[in-house]
Amino acid sequence: MASALTKSLLSLIGIGIVGAGAFFWITRPQPLPESEFANLGAADVKNGETIFWAGGCESCHAAKGAEGDAKLVLSGGVPLPTPFGTFYPPNISPDEKAGIGKWTLAQFASAMKRGVDEEGRHLYPSFPYASYSRMSDADVRDLFAYMKTLPKSDNVAPEHDLAFPFNLRFTLGGWKLLYLNDQPRVEIANASAEVKRGQYLVEGPGHCGECHTPRDILGGLKTSQWLAGGPNPEGKGTIPDITPGSKEIGTWSGADIANYLETGFTPDFDSVGGSMVAVQQNMAHLTKEDRAAIAAYLKAIPAK
Repeated sequence: MASALTKSLLSLIGIGIVGAGAFFWITRPQPLPESEFANLGAADVKNGETIFWAGGCESCHAAKGAEGDAKLVLSGGVPLPTPFGTFYPPNISPDEKAGIGKWTLAQFASAMKRGVDEEGRHLYPSFPYASYSRMSDADVRDLFAYMKTLPKSDNVAPEHDLAFPFNLRFTLGGWKLLYLNDQPRVEIANASAEVKRGQYLVEGPGHCGECHTPRDILGGLKTSQWLAGGPNPEGKGTIPDITPGSKEIGTWSGADIANYLETGFTPDFDSVGGSMVAVQQNMAHLTKEDRAAIAAYLKAIPAK
């Protein structure tokens, strides 16, 4: 009897070890290979600047309150409080020691699209790679080339301040298994070229869903409620619904939305406020056509 019980326990332990090994293998960090970018061609720095503003890189990585050219110094370190703890965006300036000056394009793309840092570790999804995964390799290449032209900073950002179990990086592999993919967030039948461009900008580099879509208990986006608003992921207040059913902007025309992104003024001549101020200022750098495309997409998605 004792022998049978011992065998059963050993079998269960063996199954547990095999299961844990399989989990760690499946959820291991998976950086992109250098070969993927070997024949991508020369970068378009001007397009890289467009992607930079569409992505709002300076909003998290520049110093708090930075204005003018200071917005281009991506020194990191501004605290990002969340229900999971406080994150500190890193220095992503071209500095060789404190920033990403020594990174290769493949390392940069791995961070952007796979959530893997230059040391091969999982990155926390406070960095919105779950959205950036939708970006094209060419746009990632162009963004990287533009960022190389920006000023260097030797600032070293603090380590994230996270409570157990959120401080265990290996668990992020399981999170990615659940939430990281490069598929469209909504399906739009017979979408025009303009709507498709808007979808790419909103769902990819613009990462609008990271704030405007509610999250589940694990911090994953509830894509069934895409852009329907919800609690502020930083823990204070709420973020509005921006679908066509929204009480905030549901009655706005596409032209109204595009004008808001350019000027910061609503159709009622109110002005943008809160965290949206930085987003609007970034969107003002885009072309008129791209702002119109974003507006067209927001009018085409399902109302919530």
